[in-house]
Amino acid sequence: MSARRIVVTGATGFVGSAVLRRLAAQDPQAVVRTVSRTRPPSAYGGRWVGADLADAESLRGVCDGADVLLSLACFIGPDADRCTAVNSTGTAALMAEARRAGVRRIVQLSTCAVYGPGPHTGQDVGELTTAPVSAASSSRLAGEEPVLDAGGLVLRAGLVLGRGDRWVVPALVDAFRRVPAAWGGGTGLASFVDVDDLARLIAAFALGDGAAAGAAGVLHAHHPVPVRNRDLMDTLADHRVLSARPAADWPWRRCLDALATTPGWVSERQFTLLARDHWYRADEAWRLAGIAPGPGPLSRLGAAAQWYRERGAAAPG
Repeated sequence: MSARRIVVTGATGFVGSAVLRRLAAQDPQAVVRTVSRTRPPSAYGGRWVGADLADAESLRGVCDGADVLLSLACFIGPDADRCTAVNSTGTAALMAEARRAGVRRIVQLSTCAVYGPGPHTGQDVGELTTAPVSAASSSRLAGEEPVLDAGGLVLRAGLVLGRGDRWVVPALVDAFRRVPAAWGGGTGLASFVDVDDLARLIAAFALGDGAAAGAAGVLHAHHPVPVRNRDLMDTLADHRVLSARPAADWPWRRCLDALATTPGWVSERQFTLLARDHWYRADEAWRLAGIAPGPGPLSRLGAAAQWYRERGAAAPG
């Protein structure tokens, strides 16, 4: 059997670099072509092609000869024009290249943020209506359509944790500095996944046979057991990422008032996403991939604790 030929876009990103590590470990014979604006670390091997999703002409030929396309690049900043250029128009151009090149297997990484503010309590893909509220999530939702039209698989991930995370835990640190309490009892449940577990899942769909090879449509891609906010905050405190465990239990209105009156970068919308119910069924993705989800993201936090301690409450950027 000839070596599998895999194209990975967004190869230098938080998730993309973890996927490159997983592919190299799991299938050293795979021929990997990394596509990104900057060159990824040479340790991951493969051939680098410099391209930008916002520049359709630069994508010409990036999928030639490939069996698998892992579309992992996205832009999640506040620039709406850039979001559209990369996440929507750029993804459509990439899918056009994949179809022209005859790529048989396409996997696109998307986000559960396409469902909007919630609360959401354990629904599966077909049980929710998309209602994105930011330019990033709206454009990523639009970018799903050309993937599905090409017969690809869209993986909507929950909140991703691990070394390299510049948003989730730094946001929790910023919010806890401003609201130093259990947020509405700390009972909110949310869907999380460790970046290396997400990379395992993506690699399984890239390399697997049987059900994994034929998977298409939209699936949720995170650990199937949601994480309670209080448990997450306690674990972060145990790893000295937070200054202390939440002690007092503040009602929700008091939490929002404290957030609004104390300077910081996390918005009320972001705070609500982190603190209240936003969890989604994800059993099907792991079943089709043929792998176990593992013990869960809280058990993985220790490996990233030093990163998070150094990062602190710094805003993404």
